[in-house]
Amino acid sequence: MTHQFSICSYSFRRSFESGDMDFQGYVAFNQRHGFSQLDPWMKHLEPALEDRAWLTDARRMAEDAGLPYGCVAVDGGHMYEEDAALRRACRETALRWLEVAAALQAPQMRIDSGGPEALTEEIFEIIVEGYEELIPAARAAGVEILVENHWGPTKFAENTVRLLEEVDGLGLLFDTNNWAAGTQERAWQMCAPFARLTHFKTFSFDSQGNDPSVDLQKACAILLEKGYSGVWGIESTPEDGDEEGAAVKTLALIRRALGE
Repeated sequence: MTHQFSICSYSFRRSFESGDMDFQGYVAFNQRHGFSQLDPWMKHLEPALEDRAWLTDARRMAEDAGLPYGCVAVDGGHMYEEDAALRRACRETALRWLEVAAALQAPQMRIDSGGPEALTEEIFEIIVEGYEELIPAARAAGVEILVENHWGPTKFAENTVRLLEEVDGLGLLFDTNNWAAGTQERAWQMCAPFARLTHFKTFSFDSQGNDPSVDLQKACAILLEKGYSGVWGIESTPEDGDEEGAAVKTLALIRRALGE
């Protein structure tokens, strides 16, 4: 079986900030290392909100490289804020980014649930309402909405599963790392059946090129056992700052775990 791979541009956030990489460089990195799609973090697409020419250029870069857009990871468009005005502002942000995702023909967009770790019924209902408002608009635009186990209540697998079961059409961006302490492997088992994309998180590597902080072999095995057949996405966050090196090492680790 031929697997497809991607890397979220968040993996290169320090390189973007320092000027060592720009968006064209990110596209070129993906093409050079055989990634299958572009998974941009919205911070790296911000010019597209105001500059249609920049958006056209971003489409052209991808087309020239033979790479489609995959998932746009959006921060600030989450579903829950206690204050109703802030909540509405977040939902408007999500809709603005939906326009960008649709223009790039990205089939997926990550929108967080928001909210505190302690999930009450009232908060859960507001989160559900938000996704149920957003998903029809996304469907009309040809974009699937994903929630990630990222922060707040989604750090707990029970909350994430409950949300995915409650909201029709909501998928999961399955991050290997962002779970409450001590619950990671149990969360993998519970949430793998809902995965529509992954973020394999790595932090540091030993002399053999392995990251001792995460059992990628086990995570891959669980996902395959639960029927995962999507793109194997990476979000590497190297402690030593070597972002390009970490991306290549993480890709090699996943390929090895998948038997390639």
